[in-house]
Amino acid sequence: MKRTHDGEARRIVVISTGGTIASRWQGTGYAADASGSDVLATAPLPEDVTVEVVDLFNVNSSRMTAAHQLALLRTVHETLADPGVDGIVITHGTDTLEETAFLLDLHHTDARPVVLTGAQRPFGTGDGDGPGNLYDALQVASSVRDLGVLVVFDGRVHAARGTVKYRTLAADAFSDPTAERLGRVGFSRVDVERQPERPAPLPLPAAARTAEPGATGAAPLPRVDIVTHHSDGDPFLLNAAVGAGARGIVLVATGAGNATPEIVAAVADAVARGVLVAVTTRVPSGPLAEIYTGGGAVDLVAAGALLTGTLRAAQARIAVLATLLAEEGGAGDPARATALLRRLLDGPVRAEPALATGGSRSASAVPARA
Repeated sequence: MKRTHDGEARRIVVISTGGTIASRWQGTGYAADASGSDVLATAPLPEDVTVEVVDLFNVNSSRMTAAHQLALLRTVHETLADPGVDGIVITHGTDTLEETAFLLDLHHTDARPVVLTGAQRPFGTGDGDGPGNLYDALQVASSVRDLGVLVVFDGRVHAARGTVKYRTLAADAFSDPTAERLGRVGFSRVDVERQPERPAPLPLPAAARTAEPGATGAAPLPRVDIVTHHSDGDPFLLNAAVGAGARGIVLVATGAGNATPEIVAAVADAVARGVLVAVTTRVPSGPLAEIYTGGGAVDLVAAGALLTGTLRAAQARIAVLATLLAEEGGAGDPARATALLRRLLDGPVRAEPALATGGSRSASAVPARA
């Protein structure tokens, strides 16, 4: 997976988008305002790596929009059109990093790596984790191939698919609750422990070619809403999403994908109107499964919803959005859209970690440099 050493420095492009890694004190709280060059200046560079910086935008990632993400997707593809680029690192806020990483991965067709990183502690703080994370991300981006889009954080390498922010403030912020990490980085080594499992990538959607964050008069992007089920849950919010023009809905169900007969009826009505409905769970780990009727996953699937496997809400929403964007020219064919969404959602159905059996994986050590 490592490039053959040819005696030349690896050329890495850093795309800066804001987040805590670029956030400074504003008097009442932190907000992103440091440039990519400022952020890069805090981190040492790995040996034989040259870096170019692109300041794309500078936002707290809780303010991330689909237009931001599509503009970033376009920039990644434009950057990789240069054969002299060896890899990309994206500095990004942690709140929505999992969504952006998955969107990029669904459209990533290149062997060269795209690595997202960020920080849990703000720019310029004495104990900041941003410089170390950026150094590690640069090391990974200059060392591996054919792994898709990656998340590098706190010395760990994660595949985009399935990785979520699972700790609000701790340095070790990201994990895939249902799978092992992809690898680790440290002491001038990148150790890759498994191959990520990815669906065949999608072409760049037409919307990515024109998306501009904050642009007025732009054609609206497909609305995709997330609705959570709970005790006393009813179809009101799901129906409201349909009424607001949602073309896709992610239902965050209980257990392995269960709700109520009333919600099942609302899902069936939404599907009949051409709305894509995906069902995930509010449980942190494990796959969804058709086990229960009486409003459970058995009935939701019969009503036309698709189960998301081990994808949780934020990434399930990205899969629905990517499907809608890919099908913009498909004359609204529900069957074709459903088939595409099923392909994006289909992944390995992994056992709960406590129930998994079998021998340990053998790790392949990949030195960061020759």
